[in-house]
Amino acid sequence: MKRKKLPAAQLKALLHQYGITARKSLGQHFLIDESVLEQIVSAAELNPEDIVIEVGPGLGTLTKQLAEHVAKVIAVELDSKLVEMLRRELPPFSNVSIVNADILQITPSQLFGRYLGFSKAVSVGNYKVVANLPYYITSPVLRHFLEASLKPSLMVVMVQREVGEAIVAGEGKMSLLSIGVQFYSKPTIMARVSAKSFYPPPKVNSVVLRLDLYSKPVVEVTDIPGFFEVVGCGFRSPRKQLRNSLARGLEMSPGEIDLLLEEAGIEGKRRPETLSLEEWRKLWEVLVSPKKGHHADCFSTS
Repeated sequence: MKRKKLPAAQLKALLHQYGITARKSLGQHFLIDESVLEQIVSAAELNPEDIVIEVGPGLGTLTKQLAEHVAKVIAVELDSKLVEMLRRELPPFSNVSIVNADILQITPSQLFGRYLGFSKAVSVGNYKVVANLPYYITSPVLRHFLEASLKPSLMVVMVQREVGEAIVAGEGKMSLLSIGVQFYSKPTIMARVSAKSFYPPPKVNSVVLRLDLYSKPVVEVTDIPGFFEVVGCGFRSPRKQLRNSLARGLEMSPGEIDLLLEEAGIEGKRRPETLSLEEWRKLWEVLVSPKKGHHADCFSTS
């Protein structure tokens, strides 16, 4: 695919006009490759009835593309200078609303209700999230939407390549992050993106990641926070054998853990990264059984 870059001089002039410099503290790297914009839009399978939440619209290059395809774009930007620029540069798009806020401090329901004056919340699954995410908030933003009471039907996000590859990892290379994402959705890497596609270029390459959300979690548990506490205990010492990692997390002896793992049908010498979601469910079920009386209290997102 031939890559067409947005004119650097035009970009720099716009930044200068509004007194904007890319802020490293906010992970600002502006996407300037039009072919990548097209790949993002294509991956989102947009239609004229769609409502899209865009996180971190930056200079509005992706925002404009989205506005041409959907009914409504809600662009949430933390940087007040960028918000000022967007509100001046995007007036022709009547279907775009710019919200100056921290996406992690506002729920989808609040966005639709409080900021846009919707009298009723959008029905579950009736919106999409499309974003070029700042790398430092990738995991929190994914969790923010995946765990929301009002979940999107689809997310298409630009993330650091290593993070994207970790999210789609299969058994043998699982992590807290991949389990957390795959519990709620099917992740797919749609495109690989060079650092040269951004201004200023980051030190790492990226991927376009698509998350197709399930109507319900892929494994059935009655206590989702409790399930992830168990997983967190298992990954307390991820390089150790599962029996030792769980023993540390649950403050039990390896011998006691061996009995529980045997009941769950899981070999204690395995490492946490090798377990499937279904095996974590079995382990959770054994640990929370009333007759066991155990309580996992070591969930960590690190």
